Amino acid sequence: MTENKVHDMVIIGGGPAGLTAGLYAARSRIDVLLLEQMGFGGQLLTYERVDNYPGFPEGVGAFGLAELISAQALRFGLQTRNAEVLGLDLGGKIKKIILSNGEINARTIVIASGASPNRLGARGEIELTGRGVSYCAVCDAPFFRNQEVAVVGGGDTAVEEALYLTKFAAKVHVVHRRERLRATPVIQEKAFQNEKISFILCNVVEEIKGGPEGVRGLLLRDRRSSEEAELPVTGVFVFVGIKPNSGFVPSEIQCDSQGFILTDQEMATSVPGVFAAGDIRCKQLRQIVTSVGDGATAAFNATHYLEEHFSE
Repeated sequence: MTENKVHDMVIIGGGPAGLTAGLYAARSRIDVLLLEQMGFGGQLLTYERVDNYPGFPEGVGAFGLAELISAQALRFGLQTRNAEVLGLDLGGKIKKIILSNGEINARTIVIASGASPNRLGARGEIELTGRGVSYCAVCDAPFFRNQEVAVVGGGDTAVEEALYLTKFAAKVHVVHRRERLRATPVIQEKAFQNEKISFILCNVVEEIKGGPEGVRGLLLRDRRSSEEAELPVTGVFVFVGIKPNSGFVPSEIQCDSQGFILTDQEMATSVPGVFAAGDIRCKQLRQIVTSVGDGATAAFNATHYLEEHFSE
């Protein structure tokens, strides 16, 4: 359904960045609408617990944290709608958000659609995500203290996260499908010198085994011999890349080679009046705490943009 109304701000994405932007915008008493395709929380909903968000010394359930953030935003009158965004028309002063069932007009846009980790496609991966399968060592490493875990991947991120995991786990097995790691030499050297890390090269994960109690192990296949073997671990950390949820983002908005949106420190994109926040941005650290900071910054500066360009 196409609207004639022009919203002051439309936020695309209901994860921590989008909800925080909505909270700040709603408290500024502007007309703000948040669009979310699925449910509030974004990538938060793929985890069981969050142990590193400030203010919760005993940790907090991921679903519960998502509910708390969304409830706070809604308390200030944030409008929300379940919708799939297919594209953006940024040719005029008033921007158009193209939905699967119509269009919405906005004076400013905050893109907070997030990013998604690439999955292995192994049996059991989806069922055990959040119950031993993780895509974030910084988030979940403390849950595997003194346990054996596996890291799947061979790039910089995978090897750096394996090194981080050695602070908690008793043993870290790095599983990589190629004969050599892709990580830069200096990172590899650190990993090879760490007695807690072992390397299982030229192997792929066929299945992640486990049940309601969590992960029990991996079924690996050697790509050279096709032989299969089981690796008993209680945690699996997958680092085979991430992809931005930016399929709807037009070419006018500058992105890096992977499709992550480039912004300045004010969260402004290359298109005036369009801001980006959270994991969709090109940035170093993707965490809940950095996403909420991005969201607050984007909403604050989008509100200033409104005052400068649309005040009567």
